[in-house]
Amino acid sequence: MVRTPRTPAPPRSRARRLLAPVATLAGVVGAFAYVGAVDPNEPGHYPVCPLLRFTGVYCPGCGGLRSAHAFAHGDLPAALGANALAVVGYGVFAVVAVLWLVRAYRGVPMRLAVPPNWWWGIGAVLALFTLVRNLPFGSALAP
Repeated sequence: MVRTPRTPAPPRSRARRLLAPVATLAGVVGAFAYVGAVDPNEPGHYPVCPLLRFTGVYCPGCGGLRSAHAFAHGDLPAALGANALAVVGYGVFAVVAVLWLVRAYRGVPMRLAVPPNWWWGIGAVLALFTLVRNLPFGSALAP
């Protein structure tokens, strides 16, 4: 088997490198704008969480739309009251998005190599959040 030297790919333009992070941010801003304009506190605009509807149990995402609506209107206490974990997720997303934009601007590839134990930790946090918000002493975390 004869190996031929691989020619490196030509460098991508800055506009091409920024396309994916900017398009992602545009989509997220559009989603927040929609949720900010269409109030999830009024019934009939969004579907009901099936887990809550059929079991009465709050899932980790319950209250997420109300949280996004309050966040879009700059009401951080209401956003935290609706779904504190979602607000933490907004912050994590913002940090990763800024990092992605800066790295794309500089031409450095973005890699998120999350070790398996981190995924287990994230799952444990979601499970604990779900458990606590459904218990009487954790009612402050319920939407």
